[in-house]
Amino acid sequence: MDLVDEIREILGADAVSISPEDLDRYGRDNTEDFVFYPQVVVKPETVEAISSLLSWCNEHRIPVTARGAGTGLSGASLPIHGGVLLSMEKFNKILSIDVQNMQATVEPGVINDIFRDEVESHGLFYPPDPASKGSCFLGGNIAHNSGGPKAVKYGVTKDYVLNLEVVLPNGEIIWTGADTVKNSTGYNLTQLMVGSEGTLGIVTKIVFRLIAKPKHSLLLWANVAQATDACKAVSKIMQSGVVPSGMELMERKGIDLSCNQLSLTNPLTNGSNAALLIEVDGNNMDQLYDDCASIGEDLAQFGIEEVLFADSAEQKENWWKIRRSIGEVVKNHSVYKEEDTVVKRSHLADLMAGVKEIGARYGFESVCYGHAGDGNLHVNILKNELTDEEWEGAHLENGIREIFRLCKSLGGTISGEHGIGYVQRKYMNEMFSDFHLNLMKEIKKAFDPNGIMNPGKIFE
Repeated sequence: MDLVDEIREILGADAVSISPEDLDRYGRDNTEDFVFYPQVVVKPETVEAISSLLSWCNEHRIPVTARGAGTGLSGASLPIHGGVLLSMEKFNKILSIDVQNMQATVEPGVINDIFRDEVESHGLFYPPDPASKGSCFLGGNIAHNSGGPKAVKYGVTKDYVLNLEVVLPNGEIIWTGADTVKNSTGYNLTQLMVGSEGTLGIVTKIVFRLIAKPKHSLLLWANVAQATDACKAVSKIMQSGVVPSGMELMERKGIDLSCNQLSLTNPLTNGSNAALLIEVDGNNMDQLYDDCASIGEDLAQFGIEEVLFADSAEQKENWWKIRRSIGEVVKNHSVYKEEDTVVKRSHLADLMAGVKEIGARYGFESVCYGHAGDGNLHVNILKNELTDEEWEGAHLENGIREIFRLCKSLGGTISGEHGIGYVQRKYMNEMFSDFHLNLMKEIKKAFDPNGIMNPGKIFE
């Protein structure tokens, strides 16, 4: 009996596919133009089915790659060693919302936006809102510790995870923590799983903590002559005591591409090469207006005086559409590589200036945007006139290494929310010593001694 027949015996024929269409679809995600075909795609519906599958794969040393919605940008869900592609799309239920304790229990295949809308219908709030929130799965958010614009005020995915049900590579099913807001009982396996990119086990249930939903929000668009001026203003705003619920930086090219693609009015004016999108939220409108006035004063100190105010829900939505679509429209515009850099907030201007200087030396154009409030800058490097040899070879790799070395020198690191996955693994030695990397590898080995879980990710 071959591999596919064995897996059909375990899961049932309806849960198993080897159709060319599925092998192609699940061999890709949103990372550049990579494709790696699995031997088989499986779509189990129960925890017990996943347990049986992993136990069998572990015994026979079959690679298993978990996949959510396929919206990732680091290649973490690409089955680079073939084997089994385990789709979590059937795990799509919101199991409970506990209003009294402000918690929710969900399966990992629930779409972020659907979960957030359901929670808000109960007067509660789940803040993490990545750009792909309309399609990405919560399990993928767990795998990458996703953030989004609201991270500046509310934190990232890890700040809301209380407990996880996980199937380990040997088929064991465990809960990693407790459904309590405090827990000091042994090692924190819950937080170890968050951001582990499917290399330690398969998350099958998530217990999230929730918070009260803010009643109001206001949105500002500030046109800026130079992006570095916007970066400098960010620290000043945060030092003032006002904590925006979003503070996003966008360069002109990204805004222009986004507005053209979406057929939206471009808020940029002549002489503006960047913009800040700033949101404040809370329960007291008078306080929010005061916050906006304070932000305007801080911006003016850096020569940023053209500040627009969203006067309708439609305008708010359109401005957020411009920001959230930049990554996708840049991808449609040119072959590109996206780097997910992050530094201390006060060094964001230094990072921006350094990226442009490195790009000038290596001959590449970059479109930068990101979460300025927490120092997270997405650097989209465009192929444009670079030759295939320069693009795929040491030339561009050396340029990217320089960007990452700059990040480290500024107290930052090489990924803020997209993860390491397949495309960034060769740069891990820029951040960590061999001893440090080996320590991580030993943790991986303790969970997965046969190396079946998402092999070839995070480490080369």
